[in-house]
Amino acid sequence: MAQAALKDQSRLNRWKTLLVSLGQPKTGFMLIFGFAAGLPYALLLGTLYAWLTDAEVDVETMGVFSLIGLAYAFKFLWSPALDRVDVPLLRRLGKRKQWIVTAQLLLGAILVVLSLLNPLTALGWFSLLAGIGAFASATQDVVIDAWRVDVADEKATIDILSTVYQMGYRIAALVGGALALFMAERLGWPAVYATMGAILLVVGFAGLFAPDAERSDEALADERANLSLLRQPGQLNPRVRAWALGAVGLLWGWALVTVLVFMIRSLNSDPTARPDSTAFVSQMGPLIVIATVVLPGAIAAWLESMRKRGRHVLTQSVPMRGGFDTALDHGYRALILPLAEIIGRLRWAAVLVIALVLTYRITDAIWGSFAYPFYLGELEYTKDEVAIASKFFGVGALLLGLALGGALLTIIGRMTTLTLGALIAALTNLLYADLAIGGARMQAASDMIGFTWLTTQFGADERLSKLMLTIGMENIAVGIAGAAFVAYLSSIVAKGYSAVQYALLSSLTLLVGTLGRPALGQMIEERGYYDVFILTTLIGLFAVVLCIIEWVRIARSGRADNAPPPEPEGFPAE
Repeated sequence: MAQAALKDQSRLNRWKTLLVSLGQPKTGFMLIFGFAAGLPYALLLGTLYAWLTDAEVDVETMGVFSLIGLAYAFKFLWSPALDRVDVPLLRRLGKRKQWIVTAQLLLGAILVVLSLLNPLTALGWFSLLAGIGAFASATQDVVIDAWRVDVADEKATIDILSTVYQMGYRIAALVGGALALFMAERLGWPAVYATMGAILLVVGFAGLFAPDAERSDEALADERANLSLLRQPGQLNPRVRAWALGAVGLLWGWALVTVLVFMIRSLNSDPTARPDSTAFVSQMGPLIVIATVVLPGAIAAWLESMRKRGRHVLTQSVPMRGGFDTALDHGYRALILPLAEIIGRLRWAAVLVIALVLTYRITDAIWGSFAYPFYLGELEYTKDEVAIASKFFGVGALLLGLALGGALLTIIGRMTTLTLGALIAALTNLLYADLAIGGARMQAASDMIGFTWLTTQFGADERLSKLMLTIGMENIAVGIAGAAFVAYLSSIVAKGYSAVQYALLSSLTLLVGTLGRPALGQMIEERGYYDVFILTTLIGLFAVVLCIIEWVRIARSGRADNAPPPEPEGFPAE
């Protein structure tokens, strides 16, 4: 009886804690900030391509345009600066709010200005503003994540804030996706983007009243202590670290400038005179991957080798002297040290891991920007039909896939689920290939399993049924693959560097797919969607092969499939 009473009291206390958390102003603002983070992502990297399709912008140009998504892939590069650089005249708003409010107001203004432009006749300005918007959105994501950690306390707990953030983000995905398509069908795209811009402007002004929190004295002391560890005996000489950081910075800078120049030449020139997208991807794509992944990895590996061998290391403590030393240590600890740790720990297996990370999600990442052109332009569905199939039914299927993925991780294990997810995510591209040539097989499958009959009871027709079935099956596969991939990434990062390493690796998943979109757009223009879906299937099967090789490596290492993340060795922790 006493135990039962204690359990009841514990359960009651948890409910009280939940209600108190939900009643906190911080929780309400977290919901708003989650919405503000999800809305521009949906509008700039998804719904915008439906507008470009209606404006009759060619698919190859859309492929080049989609390179603005690299802002999200490279946001880890400038994230350390956001912790230490203040917006002029706005610092009094708070350490995080100064960036959050600025980004939200800028995004709102950009969406309003986009509503005044014709994407076909003013594509240069359109792409420039969208690129700035993607940069502001990626920056906002970084700062909102930091704000959530800073303001969390015993009442507004980090778990509740994280959950509420996801709720806001998902609501924004529906507003920026389904609602935007419904509105565009009736009011037109300018009205949609003007309305969404006005919403973000309101959110930005509301953000002025959000609470903010400076990092605690304890957190600042921990950070200073961790930075000081870099200048203790046995750590690399600051001069060597400075050269390494500078070299990596130049490599990343060259890659970003190369992509930016290609975008400007492609979007501001006559279509007949613009650079060849396929040639750019085939010639410069590998160089960009080498500059952003391979060479920084090699530099990190060299640094770790030097440290372990005792070369170029400090023999006595060296104090920091001024702002340059502080910036150097912050940059090295945020960008190089996590990479050096993971490569030093995995050694040659790091090549396999990075190859798997680069290719695992490529099948859905590379063609995602062409989904709306495919549905609206090629298959000629209405915006209402696409909203129902892709956003409402599709989101439900994705959630089902995530739930199935979580169950499979427990039942059959991490690597089995990872490999299965890669396989089915690749094979679902064949379903779209069938749609591209009429969809007879998908229609027959829908009829055979009774899906057509079921959907017609809710007002859908046979044609919409096969689209819903195709999107649903793909999203279930993507959900399973996504759940497995998150679990895999979480298993290979070190506990002391989990946040930075996870951000770095998850960013790499976008890199190859984003770089490949211009060439894919050109291929669609020249050969059609069917050949593209066959190609993306084959690319996905390459990821399956890498999964199997990684599975064998883990099995031979004797590490349990559900083992927790490893501890870093010889490095200052986060």
